[in-house]
Amino acid sequence: MTDYKDTEYKKKHPADRRPPDKILEAVRQRAKENEMPCAVAFDIARDLNVQPSEVGFALDYSEIRLVKCQLGLFGYKPQKSIVSPSSSVSQDLEKDIKVRLKNGRLPCKEAWALASERGLRKMEVSSACEALGIKISECQLGAF
Repeated sequence: MTDYKDTEYKKKHPADRRPPDKILEAVRQRAKENEMPCAVAFDIARDLNVQPSEVGFALDYSEIRLVKCQLGLFGYKPQKSIVSPSSSVSQDLEKDIKVRLKNGRLPCKEAWALASERGLRKMEVSSACEALGIKISECQLGAF
């Protein structure tokens, strides 16, 4: 069992809202010790052809903790985050990041797209953001 305090993730959503049964079933089947890695949640979204946010809602509804963010931002033990600032960021990458900012932050989806377009690992983009002092926002699963 996990050492996390009791959570109330479902309180982030309207009380009368319920996820579709197919998503709930997939989430509950694939969760281990009341946790689910980000990558597994995205696999479920892909397999069921639903938005990642719907899987995130099913996780919240089921009080399942999201762990191992693919950008390295949260869900790692014993530390929470494993991302560290890049030692340097190319001017081109910095420019690409800055043109995608929304309210001064880089949305998670944009970080993923940038990594894909540039052939980088997702954590390379988040490391560049750390070095530039740019926060990542709008988790596609709704964690933040």
